[in-house]
Amino acid sequence: MGYANGLLCPQGKQPLLSFGIISDVQYADIPDGCSFLGVPRYYRHSVCVLQRAVQKWNQEKPKFVLHFGDIVDGFCPKDQSMIAVKKIVDEFDKFNGPVYHMIGNHCLYNLPRDKLLPLLRIPGHDGRAYFDFSPIPEYRFVILDGYDISAIGWPEDHPNTLKALKVLQERNPNSDKNSPNGLVGLERRFLKFNGGVGKEQLEWLDHVLQEATELNQNVVVCCHLPLDPGASSFAALLWNYDEVMDVIHRYSCVKVCIGGHAHKGGQSVDSHGVHHRVLEAALECPPGTDAFGHIDAFSDRLSLFGNDRMKSSEMVFGH
Repeated sequence: MGYANGLLCPQGKQPLLSFGIISDVQYADIPDGCSFLGVPRYYRHSVCVLQRAVQKWNQEKPKFVLHFGDIVDGFCPKDQSMIAVKKIVDEFDKFNGPVYHMIGNHCLYNLPRDKLLPLLRIPGHDGRAYFDFSPIPEYRFVILDGYDISAIGWPEDHPNTLKALKVLQERNPNSDKNSPNGLVGLERRFLKFNGGVGKEQLEWLDHVLQEATELNQNVVVCCHLPLDPGASSFAALLWNYDEVMDVIHRYSCVKVCIGGHAHKGGQSVDSHGVHHRVLEAALECPPGTDAFGHIDAFSDRLSLFGNDRMKSSEMVFGH
């Protein structure tokens, strides 16, 4: 792998593992637009960003690719949703290796879980989209389903929908549950376009981290929604990020948490020394610019090599 953007290979070592990263492609075959904050969005160009990413990954030969959710945009015409998702999946499939997808809110605006998960080949169960894998003995990747408890994606009468609506009713007094108006500080996360992790998933996470600890593995936790207020706007956080981090902080094996959703990106190190990195969105790349990268994993750090708008960063464990 190349060592650009001022990052150096630690002590001349070869990485144990390399993997590609991209987030928030949010493709739609519609004219460019803006976010509710007025940030430009380039719906058609985002597929060009992905195509350049795949081309570069095939040159660099990472072991796999992680896509951090929002494969298509919520403004995608609903009668084109299936076509749009398949189009972007086909572009990812041009990578010469496995691709692991996470679900995001925009995915769920377009398709229900029972249609979406098979398209993205997410190995969940009962419609849930969390799983883990260990590509080499030294590392384990834990993929969380940030919309486990959610008002979008499940059938209207599903228990997880009803739980989510109860959360929103109790925590957000606005008639528009996507509006943070009047919500202060961390309460701004209780918006309909966010979601939470349910009890069963929390128990599963605890079990996986216990096993990883016994195997002396470094763990990277991945979720569409950010898990630390220091790395993201409060309005983009997982509803119960604090409960998830309570489980994570019981174990020293988790070194890094990576997310998407908050398009401008961000980085922090929490009070337990866990690194948090939120990835810059492919959707917000003006024509001719990019936001993707690859990460080299060593025994003591992750080194992110970003292209263009995705910032490079070094995440040294214990620092």
